Amino acid sequence: MTNASEPAEGVSLVYQCRLDLSTSTIVCLRDLLRSHLKAVRSPFRSQPAGRVAVLVLAMLRHDQRLLDLASGNGVPESTLRRWRDEMIDLLAARAPRLDRALRKIARRGGEVVLLDGTLIPTQRRTGKANRPNYSGKNHRNGLHFLALTDERGRLIWISAARPGRTHDATAARRDKRSSST
Repeated sequence: MTNASEPAEGVSLVYQCRLDLSTSTIVCLRDLLRSHLKAVRSPFRSQPAGRVAVLVLAMLRHDQRLLDLASGNGVPESTLRRWRDEMIDLLAARAPRLDRALRKIARRGGEVVLLDGTLIPTQRRTGKANRPNYSGKNHRNGLHFLALTDERGRLIWISAARPGRTHDATAARRDKRSSST
């Protein structure tokens, strides 16, 4: 029986890529993760919080297979998946609700906002799990996001990921009623 994680030639290769991120982005995510770990009283992590943040950002930015990124950095694939899901949940918990973001704009005297949906392409999954993520309008698989910007185009709010088949109006209606903080 062969081990699938070992290369056939017997020599491992680490894939490197350039990840353009500001230091403040990494520090923000690192501090967010540190405060979460203190809150749940997690005594140990195999990697420091800053390295976890960089790995998760690299994974999200380059849509790289988890196994490739994990083996190149000495972290199990399941751990990397757990870190990714944990970081997404932490960021989503900080996002304001759509109605609160609109009220905040109104208090500041903003008169114009742009609300638009976009499809972020993803890799196709097989079987029935693929069907909700297929957008007939764009003829692609992906996840649907709503974005709210001010008149200058600055991002004010972005929705949670929805299946690619979701219409903009349906997503806005559901986000108006969402109870996440």
